[in-house]
Amino acid sequence: MLENFPFYLSLVIAIVLLIIVANKIRVAYPVLLVMAGLLISFIPDIPMVKIDPELIFIIFLPPLLYEAAWTISWKELWKWRRIIGSFAFVVVLLTATIVAFVANHFIPGFSLALGFLLGGIVSPPDAVSAGAILKFVKVPKRMSSILEGESLLNDASSLIIFRFAMIAVATGQFVWHEAVLSFSWMLVGGIGTGLLIGWLFMKGHKILPTDANMDTVLTLVAPYIMYIAAEETHSSGVLAVVSGGLLLSNHRHSFLSTSSRLRGISVWESLVFILNGLVFILIGLDLPEIISGLEGVSVYAAIGYGLLITLVLVVVRIMAAYGAVFITLIARNFIKVADSRHPGFKVPAILGWTGMRGVVSLAAALSIPVKLSHNGPEFPQRNLILFITFIVILTTLLVQGLTLPLIIRKVNMPVYDDHLPEDDAEEMIRREMAKLTVDYLDRNYRELLEKSIFLQQINEKWRGKLEKEPDLNLSSEIKQAYLDLLSRQRDWLIEQNHDHNQHFDEDLIRKHLMKIDLEEERILLVH
Repeated sequence: MLENFPFYLSLVIAIVLLIIVANKIRVAYPVLLVMAGLLISFIPDIPMVKIDPELIFIIFLPPLLYEAAWTISWKELWKWRRIIGSFAFVVVLLTATIVAFVANHFIPGFSLALGFLLGGIVSPPDAVSAGAILKFVKVPKRMSSILEGESLLNDASSLIIFRFAMIAVATGQFVWHEAVLSFSWMLVGGIGTGLLIGWLFMKGHKILPTDANMDTVLTLVAPYIMYIAAEETHSSGVLAVVSGGLLLSNHRHSFLSTSSRLRGISVWESLVFILNGLVFILIGLDLPEIISGLEGVSVYAAIGYGLLITLVLVVVRIMAAYGAVFITLIARNFIKVADSRHPGFKVPAILGWTGMRGVVSLAAALSIPVKLSHNGPEFPQRNLILFITFIVILTTLLVQGLTLPLIIRKVNMPVYDDHLPEDDAEEMIRREMAKLTVDYLDRNYRELLEKSIFLQQINEKWRGKLEKEPDLNLSSEIKQAYLDLLSRQRDWLIEQNHDHNQHFDEDLIRKHLMKIDLEEERILLVH
C-alpha cells in the first residue's frame, strides 16, 4: 500500500484536472473519470487496483448519503413522496424481478435466485451521475427533486433485495414469512436507529461546549456511527444515514452556530468532491481485475449479456415513468396528488433516460463472496455477475450520460408553476424582509435607533436608502441589537419555508439564510 502511495496521490491530482476539463467541455465528470480510469488501467506497470467492497460501503457510502440528505429539500421530498417512494421501492423491486427472469431465460447457468441477485445489484440508478449531468442543462425543479429523493432511498431497497437473494443462493431456499419480518425490521430499525442517533448528536451539539472545529468533526463522524450501528442490528444502514441526516438537516439552525454551519459547508463540499471523484475513477481502474476473473464464458458473450441487461433496465425505467403518470391520473380522482394535471410525455421520457448506474452497484457486486461458505464450493457465476455489472455501469454512463444533455436541449421542457419565478420570489423576499426589519427595529430598539448611527444606517439600508458604509466600531449593546435582528430575519425565512401556502423554492430560502449567516459572522468578528 505504502509503495503505491505516489500513484494514489497522482490519482487525486488527475481527478481535479479531469473535472476541470469536464466542466470546460460541459461533460458530466463521472463519464470522463470512468473513461480515464479505463485508459489508465491499460498503461503498462500500473499497479492493479483491487477495490474492497467494505471500503466503499463503510468509507464512501455513509458520507455521500449524509451529504445528499443535508442538501435535499425536505419540502420537495414530502411533496413528491409518492412518486419518489414508487421509484425507490416499487420500481426497484419490479426492475430486479424482470432482470431475474430475463437472466434466468437468456444467460446459461443463471437460476432465478442468481437473477434476483443480479437484479438487486443493477437496479438502483446513481444520483451523482444524474446530478452532474443536470448541472449543465435546465430542467424543471420537480424532476431534479424526484431524482434526488429517489437516490436517497433506492440504494436501501436494492441492497435489501441483494441481501435476500444472497441468502437464497447460499441456502437454496427462500422463506417468505421470514423475509417479510426481516424486511420490516430493516426498514423500521434503520429509520429508528438513524433518528435516535441523530437526536443524540443534536442534543450533544447543544449541551457540549463545542466550537466550529468540533462541530464539523462531529458532523463527519455522525454518518459512520449511524451506518455501523444500524448494520450491527441487521437493519438498513442506508436508511439510518438518510433518516438521521434529514433530521439534523432540518434542525441545523437550532443546534449549530453560524460559524459551524459556514465551516461545515466548505469541509463537506471538499470531502464529497474528492470521494465522488475517487469512486468513479476506481470503477474504470478495476476493469483488469474483473476481466481476469472471467472464466467459462467468452468476453464477447459476456458483453452481450451485459448489453441485454442494460437494455432491460432502460426499457423498464422508461415504462415505469409513463406508468407513474398513468397511475397518478387515475389516483387524482380518489386522493390529493402533488399535481393533478397531465404532465405531458416529455418529462417521463427524460426521467426514464436518467438511469445511470454507479458506485453502489459495483460495491454490491464486489461484495459477493468467492465461496458459498468457508470451505464450500465457489459462488456460482460470481465473475460473470461482476462483468455484467461493469458493462451496465459503463454503458449507461457513456450512452445515457453523453446523450441526456443533448436530448434535454432538443426537447422543449414544459414550464411548471411549482414555485414563484426566481426574480419575483427574490423581490418578494427582499420586500418582506425589509418590512420586517424596519418594523422590528422600530418596535424593539426605538431608543437605540435614535442614538446609533449604525442602526440608523441599517434601517436606511433596508429602506433602500443606504448612502455609506456603517461605522463598525460597535458597542456590545448595538451589536446585540443587530444580531437579534438577523436572528428574527432567519426565523422569518424558516417560517416561510415551512409554510406550504408559500411557493418559495427551498434553494432560494437557503441562499438567503446563507447571506444572514455570513453577515452574522462578519458582525461577530467586529471588535
